[in-house]
Amino acid sequence: MANESELSPQRQATAAIAAFTATGQLPQLRDALADGLDAGLTISEINEILVQMYAYAGFPRALNGLGTFMALLQDRHGEGIDDPAGDQPTPLPAGTDVLALGTENQTRLAGAPVQGPLFDFAPAIDQFLKAHLFGDIFARDTLDWQSREIATVAALANLDGVEGQLTSHLGIALNSGLSPAELRGLVAALRSRVGPAAADRAGELLDQVLADSRS
Repeated sequence: MANESELSPQRQATAAIAAFTATGQLPQLRDALADGLDAGLTISEINEILVQMYAYAGFPRALNGLGTFMALLQDRHGEGIDDPAGDQPTPLPAGTDVLALGTENQTRLAGAPVQGPLFDFAPAIDQFLKAHLFGDIFARDTLDWQSREIATVAALANLDGVEGQLTSHLGIALNSGLSPAELRGLVAALRSRVGPAAADRAGELLDQVLADSRS
C-alpha cells in the first residue's frame, strides 16, 4: 500500500499546491500554500510552482494562484510571520540557445528524442515545448527536476481528460530520478490531501508505467 511518508513534507505540499492551482480550487489552495510554507518551502519555491502551472493549466489558473499566494503572505506578515524569501533562479549564460538546451533537457527526461505526427502537424507547439517549457522553465534552478515533475504529475492527476500527458509525465518523473516508492508516496499524498479521484487516476496509470518499465 502506498505510504505518503515516502515523500518529503515539502514535496507533499508541492503536490497539493499544484493540484489545486490546476483546477482553480482557491480556498483549498490557500490551505495548501500555508501548509507548504509551514513545511519549509520558501516564497521563491512556491512562486516557481505557481508560475510553472501556467504551462499545464493556463495563465488564468496560474495568475489566480499567485494572487491567492500574495494575499496569504500579506495576512501572515500581519500576524508577525516572516516567511523565508528563498533564492532567485540563476540567470542563464548570455547567448544561451534555449531551443538547443530545451531539446537536450526534454530528451534526457523523456529518455529519447520526442517526435511524432502531432509535432509534424503543428511544429510551433514542438518549438514552444522545447524552447520555453524544457528550456526557459526547466532551466530555472529554483526547483529541481524531481520537484517540477511532482508538481506536473499532481496537476495532471487532478485534471480530467489528460491521461496521455499524465502517463508521459509519470515516465518522465522516473527518468528525473524519483523512485517508484516516491511516486507511490505521491499517490498517497494526493489521496489524503487532494482527493480520491486524482489519486485513483495517478495510481492506475503509475501501475501501467511501472509494469511497462519492467517488461
